[in-house]
Amino acid sequence: MPAHDEPLLTVDDHGRVVEWSVAAEDLFGRPAAHVLGRSVFDVVGATTTQGRSWRIGPLAPESRERTWGVWRERDDDGEGGMGGDENLPGLAEVILDAVFTQADVGLHFLDPQLRVVRVNPSAIGMRGIPLGDIIGLPATEAYAAMGVRIEESMLREVLVSGEPARDVLLRSRPPTDPEREHIFSVSVYRVRSGAGRTLGLVATTVDVSDRERAQARLRLLHRARELIGRTLDVERTAGELVDVTVPDFADSAIVALTDAVLQGRTPELSADDDELLLRCAAAGSTGAGYPPPPTGSALLPELFGPKLPSTVTILPVSEPGGADADDTPYGPRLVAPLSARGQILGAVAFERRRDGEPFTPEDVDLAKGITTRAAISLENALRFTREHVVMTALQSWPSGQERQTQRAAEIAQRHRAGGSGAGSWFDALPLPGSRLALVVGKVENPGLSAVATMSRLRTAAQALTTLDLDPHELLARLHSTVLRLAREQKDAQGSTDEPTVHCTIAIHDPVSGRLDAARAGRSMFTIVRPDGTVDTAPLQEGPLLGEEGPPFASTSLLLPEGSTVCLASPAATRAQGPTRGGLAAALAHQDRGPQQMADDVERLLAPDRVLLVARTRHLPPDELAEWNVPPELQSARPAREQTQTRLEEWGLDVDPFSAELVVSELVTNAIRYGAPPITLRLIRGETTLTCEIDDAALTAPYPRHAKATDEGGRGLHICATLAKSWGVRFRDDGKTVWAVLDAQTAEPDAG
Repeated sequence: MPAHDEPLLTVDDHGRVVEWSVAAEDLFGRPAAHVLGRSVFDVVGATTTQGRSWRIGPLAPESRERTWGVWRERDDDGEGGMGGDENLPGLAEVILDAVFTQADVGLHFLDPQLRVVRVNPSAIGMRGIPLGDIIGLPATEAYAAMGVRIEESMLREVLVSGEPARDVLLRSRPPTDPEREHIFSVSVYRVRSGAGRTLGLVATTVDVSDRERAQARLRLLHRARELIGRTLDVERTAGELVDVTVPDFADSAIVALTDAVLQGRTPELSADDDELLLRCAAAGSTGAGYPPPPTGSALLPELFGPKLPSTVTILPVSEPGGADADDTPYGPRLVAPLSARGQILGAVAFERRRDGEPFTPEDVDLAKGITTRAAISLENALRFTREHVVMTALQSWPSGQERQTQRAAEIAQRHRAGGSGAGSWFDALPLPGSRLALVVGKVENPGLSAVATMSRLRTAAQALTTLDLDPHELLARLHSTVLRLAREQKDAQGSTDEPTVHCTIAIHDPVSGRLDAARAGRSMFTIVRPDGTVDTAPLQEGPLLGEEGPPFASTSLLLPEGSTVCLASPAATRAQGPTRGGLAAALAHQDRGPQQMADDVERLLAPDRVLLVARTRHLPPDELAEWNVPPELQSARPAREQTQTRLEEWGLDVDPFSAELVVSELVTNAIRYGAPPITLRLIRGETTLTCEIDDAALTAPYPRHAKATDEGGRGLHICATLAKSWGVRFRDDGKTVWAVLDAQTAEPDAG
């Protein structure tokens, strides 16, 4: 054939036109755009081709996709035959015959009654069914003999409308390979005669099992990447692995994890001789075979083969009727380790029904991809679990000063953990003079860094309260601390996420019943008075620490004894409540104790919040002594005498000489350097005596280092030497200088 002898048209194995020459356009009167991709039988079946002779032959035999070219035979004069033998076959018949005899794909020709009238050798050989068992059968019965269910309505729709049905996927277990399910792509085209009469249908079948399995594996791997690891929970991640693989990959799956992983501890490094205890973390089954083990149960080692696998492994299956067939209740099995960075997290076992398809090397590669994704997600979940344990421990760290704070208030505290790592904290801190500081705060942007910031702020707040600062001044100092932490974090980590903090501080004085409070942000702050009235907004919201800074909202209130102060860290959003009405309803019952009230309020709070409820107390008269001191130097002597008398009445085992000397020096300094009115106060503790002197001057006392020849200037030095601690706190109308002395343990009498 001359090289320049190009075919009029080219058809593929399925009988579709893939090339259409200019000569074909002239001959048939149809442009290429209307022909390419259509069935050749539809294109030329209605064309009058009598009087013409045709030749058809294969093209590009080395190509995987076989095609055929169609030529017009030439007369002796070199012109295309326009007359010739009237019995020469038409073009459509020539092509149909050539395709049926030479195509590699399966072909069935159905008559208008949808009976099989012709089948090519490829179709017969592909399915292993003799020709005589198919010819003459209705199409649905013929396909049923091959294990395929085909819809007759689909065939009739093509027969009536002429619209082809392409790439319809059908599943079958052909007689030549009954152990494995095959997937066939079926395309159906209508065939018409030159006169326009419908001759029947041509159905092409191609085994696309490998293609479809490859695509299914890709879809399953993509689904695993989308669905596994959506949560930072170990057990839920194991459950996601089961959900992805059953039933699309196996009929059952069992995910086993080590005890260390389930308990949030660091897993062991992998070793060949390790015998780890594995427990079922998740299991699923389609219902075929043995039921999966319950979650949490210890698993037998043979589930994963002779030893825990170090790589994805296909386990052998005993033959039916073999010596160990009854001892091996498993079908085809595939086991895979769950390990990350050399650490063993667990293993997973996949199983199919006894009559199911065995696992293949392609399944091994797919299992590696899925289990690798699961192992990484489990490691992330484990790391989060360990961090969450630390965060929860830090946030729920109770204030261990309960005995010291109970004199000023009865405390109830709650921490409702939620798992997001919100940096919330609370503290009830004892202060000199039996006072009590209540602190509640929360660092924005939850996470381990928020908890670290919270821990540093908590330490700072505890240190600052020892300076006798008022709540507003405390918040101002904490604001500076937050700004410093933000700068350090930016310099060390390059982070631009500056921390901001909600914080409320309230200081209760059981001597006067005064409550001083300051608020940064929107921490919950509510006061319930003994008559049951509830004030859900005694203090306005203020700017957050780390943002605008002071001034912060502050107030001073005189609370009757038995009032309740309720503080809680804020929710992530205002919509998470509780509402003012719901909060008031939970707190309105003053007949309930702080513990019951805390239980009622906790039910209204969202996760990751802390709660502090304090029922205020006033010091009883037998624990407090107070005198007005005339602004005269002679007043030091009666102050010493009154102190001695009160110590004898109280029976408090404090060194009387030290107590009298400290009181004398405090009174003398107040008279010399302070301003009236001056008040001396003694507060009895269980093991301490607190001496306080109030005056109206705002000058700050400080210790002097007196010379040997100086007659004075040693008062505060003496107080600092004899007292356990001393200090000064300021008010709007003056200051209070205080000193705390320890009680001594009396020696038992000898004999």
